[in-house]
Amino acid sequence: MMPPLLHRFRPRSLSLLQDYSRQRFIADLGAGFTVGIVALPLAIAFAIASGVKPEQGLFTAIIAGFLISALGGSSVQIGGPAGAFIVVIYGIVQRYGLGNLLVATMLAGCLLIALGALRLGAWVRYIPVSIVIGFTNGIAVLIGLSQLKDFLGLPIAHMPADFFSQLRLTALHIGDIHWAAPLLGGACVAVVSLWPKTYAMDRESHSTRARLQRWMSQLPGTVIALVGATALCYGLQLPLETIGSRFGGIPQTLPSFAWPEVSWTGAKQLLIPTLTLALLGAIESLLCARVADKLSDQPRHDPNQELMAQGIANLVTPWFGGIPATGTIARTVTNVRAGASSPVAGMVHALVLLIIVLVAAPLAAHIPLAALAGILLVVAWNMGEWHEFARLRHFSLPYRTVLLGTFVMTVVFDLMVAVEAGLVLACLFFIYRMSTLFQVQELPQTGLPPGTLALKLYGSLFFGAVGKVEGLAERLQPGQRLLVLDMHQLISMDTSGLDALLQLQRGLQRQGQALLLCGLNEQPASLVRRGGLAEALGPNGIHADFEQWRVSAHTASL
Repeated sequence: MMPPLLHRFRPRSLSLLQDYSRQRFIADLGAGFTVGIVALPLAIAFAIASGVKPEQGLFTAIIAGFLISALGGSSVQIGGPAGAFIVVIYGIVQRYGLGNLLVATMLAGCLLIALGALRLGAWVRYIPVSIVIGFTNGIAVLIGLSQLKDFLGLPIAHMPADFFSQLRLTALHIGDIHWAAPLLGGACVAVVSLWPKTYAMDRESHSTRARLQRWMSQLPGTVIALVGATALCYGLQLPLETIGSRFGGIPQTLPSFAWPEVSWTGAKQLLIPTLTLALLGAIESLLCARVADKLSDQPRHDPNQELMAQGIANLVTPWFGGIPATGTIARTVTNVRAGASSPVAGMVHALVLLIIVLVAAPLAAHIPLAALAGILLVVAWNMGEWHEFARLRHFSLPYRTVLLGTFVMTVVFDLMVAVEAGLVLACLFFIYRMSTLFQVQELPQTGLPPGTLALKLYGSLFFGAVGKVEGLAERLQPGQRLLVLDMHQLISMDTSGLDALLQLQRGLQRQGQALLLCGLNEQPASLVRRGGLAEALGPNGIHADFEQWRVSAHTASL
């Protein structure tokens, strides 16, 4: 029976909540509250770094976070604005405007829904890890560079989107550092980095210090840094730029519905931004879900359902002014460590953020931007897999070339160009590697009929290896009238390989020589029959087994 073409839409929450208990709800409630507190400063920081208003990050975390948990295919994944999107969103806003960002987000949502519905979620896993590491590290560098303006308190009104312009503008204003900003931002970096982490706690020790560290680890370091920096800045009346001075604060209201202006002329310009948002969202969400599977004892995620949920979230969120969303590794790990057992924790996290916005939004006006920049510098550092650069010498040249090439192109150009170029390089290296695995070996002439040359083919005969077949006729010596190919070790063949054998057969026929194929496996045999080579070879041109043919032919020649 053929499987259905489209993937069945069934959120993981429906199956996990069938045997839901009061104990699990209490655990999910605590985990959701913890993740909500962790998500608060990150949602604000990601929005500001992306070039949009802070409330847009909060509304994205609330709406998209709720939808991704309620409709997704993972048990514990947390969705929302992500650091990986910062550079992409900033570039789209600078080049196309905020309205077109919302349109591109909606179009990317539609594309993600289609990918999930067509069961293409597993294909995202085929992107080589070297490409993922390359663009992840590249994005981390760009995030860090984009935060230098606020971290150093530089008087720059607008940062350009490209790497070299950012470097040049930062260098021009490096003498205008407001020293209170790096001191405050550096303190935030220290607090977030050194604050006790839940996953690093010693659960066995009962000493006073261990108990204190475990208690402190329940309070997110990002929140401690943000509250402390805000109180210090407000108490000392430091002349630093804050959310209130740049954005006028965060509105203490529910997100309002507003249909983004969509025009066909504008949409035609958004093909590359849409593909970039969809591809990055798919990669990030499914990588995050795989991390969650390793950390949690819950059922493995459904990649197609997860993509459909991500698509719905990105389709709906722009109606309320939100920005692109995807699965977030840091918040998902926090969710798992806090004891989450179902998507309820993710939904609670969204409701916690909503309550904070409705109750405490005016307090956010006093948050110094230098503090948010310090937090994002830590996020960027944790985001990059810098140890992979040190390990490059242990890997092959193709791996190093793809990783470094993707990294450099992400930093210098943009993510879509980097991924495209990385995939092309990876494919070229793969083709080269597969072509080297295809071999032609001459078999001993002992026991063969006179005038016969026997060769054995190994590997896969595809377009990258046909050059090794095209010159086989030249290996026949004077007096040899039959070329026998033992293909028992040939595992696969494509149409280019078939065409090469057809050309070989025709060339031999013109010279009064013949071609015999032995030991064809199922896939090559099927292609030989369908492609006309079997008919061209004639009834005696194919034999089931080389050794049987050799014995029978040798006996007949005696």
